[in-house]
Amino acid sequence: MRNNFFKVLGLVGLALFLACAAYADGTPVNMVFTGVNGVSDGQYYVSPYYGTMNGAPVTLFCDDVLHEVNFGQTWTANVTNLGTAISTSNFSNTRFGSGISTTNASILYEEVAWLVSQFTPADQNQWVSIQHALWDLTDPSAGYTDVGTWLPNAELASNYTTVNPSDFLIVTNVGLNSSNSTQVQEFIVQTPEPSSLALLVSGMLALMLLVIRRGRV
Repeated sequence: MRNNFFKVLGLVGLALFLACAAYADGTPVNMVFTGVNGVSDGQYYVSPYYGTMNGAPVTLFCDDVLHEVNFGQTWTANVTNLGTAISTSNFSNTRFGSGISTTNASILYEEVAWLVSQFTPADQNQWVSIQHALWDLTDPSAGYTDVGTWLPNAELASNYTTVNPSDFLIVTNVGLNSSNSTQVQEFIVQTPEPSSLALLVSGMLALMLLVIRRGRV
């Protein structure tokens, strides 16, 4: 029985490793848009949204007011790890990384990442304002007037440099230069923070030690 437990534990650990690695290897993924959280600005639902990436559930944050997505829609997307994009100066597969300097793209997406990190349950009454600040960042012509302090705070280096870029994935439809009818909104996925993964691993190790000790009794 103990051997079976270790096998299951090993498979869980391997699955977690592969799940994290699969989203950052540059291979296109299959996306499905599955739902919204119900908070609306009166015209559009705002983040967070829900979907699947290669069949695995993910929480999506929209940084793109210029395009649309529909319930149940499927598409193929490139996944760009923000940390990797910054270190390699390569934002070629992102919607807002082409046509502007790499430095500006780096800062823009770090500001986006900071705003994404502000979508917490404690601030749910601010989700509309945070979303509008996100859309204003990537499309200043959107002209939302209720962004409050969210937009100026996102543009402060003392704020956006506090995020870990490697914890954010940019999900952009394949075929950026194709016809507008095939374009899908770009989304950000926040991956588990290293501290969360460390806590999970610690819990698995504690459980393993407990089983070993019981086996010796």
